[in-house]
Amino acid sequence: MPSLSKPKLLELALCEWIDQKFNCCFIGSTGTGKTHLATALGLAACRRGLRVRFFTAAALVSQLEEAQKQYTLDKFLGQLDRAELLICDELGYVSFSRNGVELLFRLLTDRYERSSVLITSNLAFADWAQVFQGERMTAALLDRITHRCHIFEMNGESYRFRESMRAKKGRRTG
Repeated sequence: MPSLSKPKLLELALCEWIDQKFNCCFIGSTGTGKTHLATALGLAACRRGLRVRFFTAAALVSQLEEAQKQYTLDKFLGQLDRAELLICDELGYVSFSRNGVELLFRLLTDRYERSSVLITSNLAFADWAQVFQGERMTAALLDRITHRCHIFEMNGESYRFRESMRAKKGRRTG
């Protein structure tokens, strides 16, 4: 994504935003590098000795629901609370049960100004109501997530699609 600010991303790799309990959101179409950048920032945080947890949104909600069924939700939330950075990848790709939505909402809002969250999503903020099943819950969550947040819009052509077309073109000429 040539449109992204390289100096800003290098600044984020210093992880001061995590110390300041800011959030980060990579929003945009599939194949634009959101997960790649989230992983890179997570690794940068690990190299600085910070505790990082990485989940796809679907896996995180599944684990929250399972912990609730097993009566270990408070223990699991405590484990997540110890992470200075929680990465929630692919929010918006899979829909959740109402209970799953409420658990994810609780987790994300409880972290507000206490520790950082990095979220990747294929949905614009205006479409997050699809995930959180309602305007009020979505508005409350976005108010907290975006208050102190680095937001990157990453719309463009899919890297994977572009590479597969390049490879296909190469096979034709070869």
